[in-house]
Amino acid sequence: MALPEQELQTETIEETDEAALSEAAVLEEVAAHELTAEDFLPDEPAVDAPPLEDSRLKAVLEAIIYITEEPLTLDQICAGVEQPRERVLPLLEQLTADYEREDRGLMIREVAGGLRMTTKPEHHEAVRRFVRNINPPLKLSLPALETLAVIAYKQPITAPEIMEIRGVQGAGVLKTLLDRKLIGTAGRKNVVGKPILYKTTREFLVQFGLKDLNELPTLKEFQEIGRMDTEGSAAPEPPAEPASAESQAT
Repeated sequence: MALPEQELQTETIEETDEAALSEAAVLEEVAAHELTAEDFLPDEPAVDAPPLEDSRLKAVLEAIIYITEEPLTLDQICAGVEQPRERVLPLLEQLTADYEREDRGLMIREVAGGLRMTTKPEHHEAVRRFVRNINPPLKLSLPALETLAVIAYKQPITAPEIMEIRGVQGAGVLKTLLDRKLIGTAGRKNVVGKPILYKTTREFLVQFGLKDLNELPTLKEFQEIGRMDTEGSAAPEPPAEPASAESQAT
């Protein structure tokens, strides 16, 4: 009765050989064809979540501009909502146009290279009066405001030059403006002693709602700001008019 057992062993060996040959054939086919991740995907891929409708995306854009204190660049917004520029830009333009209506108190404008939601200029005085009535804001002192005006219109400028224009020492005032990040250093002037040069910063543009230095108010307007911020105190003497646009270089 040993013969049947030998036949069974022979059949088992043949089946093993066939399996090995089949596996080898598969490996040979894989080697001949470089597989990619797509080869392992099912024939019917899973359905992605539906994209945001334009109206919903527009509402999201409005919300993120509203809650963000810093101006947002277009690239930042696109990265944040994970949408291409060609889709986001038209919606931002629509949103900006919506806020230009007379019945809206806010507006979306470009400030310091990004988009920011601000109050409209025609409502500034009413808003200023309201804020003063409920919570008087922290103000710049007259010397600080005067020094900031000198730097804004004469930058880059050194401390001795600022002192010459104002007629008083101002080291403490410069420290205050530096601490508030309204001004920063701009290297050193190539003269005896190599004094530090000062200029306004991006934070200055943000705080004053300016797109760039070309939107600086006139010296008369700056004087009026000082008068309002000190609630009736004498406004500082404005610095001399710059001789040319070069004196406003950043």
